[in-house]
Amino acid sequence: RAEVGADPGRLRIAFTTRAPTGVPVSAECDRAVRDAAALCAELGHVVEEASPAIDGVVLIRSFVTLWAAAAAKDVIALQRKGFVSDREQFEPVTWALHEMGTQVNAGEYLLALQQLQAMTRDVARFFTTHDLWLTPVLTDPPLPLGSLDADWNEPLKGFFRAGEICPFTPICNATGQPAMSVPLYWTADGLPIGSHFVARFGDEATLFRLAAQLEAARPWASRRPPVSA
Repeated sequence: RAEVGADPGRLRIAFTTRAPTGVPVSAECDRAVRDAAALCAELGHVVEEASPAIDGVVLIRSFVTLWAAAAAKDVIALQRKGFVSDREQFEPVTWALHEMGTQVNAGEYLLALQQLQAMTRDVARFFTTHDLWLTPVLTDPPLPLGSLDADWNEPLKGFFRAGEICPFTPICNATGQPAMSVPLYWTADGLPIGSHFVARFGDEATLFRLAAQLEAARPWASRRPPVSA
């Protein structure tokens, strides 16, 4: 609470609308980020288009390897304690990741871990010259409910679809850096498109300070849908 409303100072903010995986970013999500970057510049921050060097293929491959290994570990641990016995007690995506994870050997696991650690160091170096990194949250506007559903026929369909439209936020899952999504842009249909701000490791304070400044400049609390649940 102490950070909300505190002066963030003049921040060095890098931004990008290019996904590290090469997946195209929709025009609306591109506009949302550029609009947020322009607002930050109006507020006195130093804004430039820049990104850390990230190999998107290595990122996703390593991330999926660790997710699968973690799912396998959790399922095996439960089975050994006698809590579960078969796949019907799991969601399809969890069981599919478990099956994938049981095929990951120790060398593949350690390689994935090493590659994500190397990426983490590269991203940390980027933040020696920038305070924040601004990206889209998703490559597309909010999807209709059910778009990421999975069943036993295609248990990983939603998982991989989520990876396609969400290539930016997993970077923070890997590096441990704090980040926030701020609803500064809205589609013609009234749907919010988040702007994803990433701070250096351990610097949540800058995010809280900037969030308060952005909300004061462009309030969103009153923007509510006519129908909600």
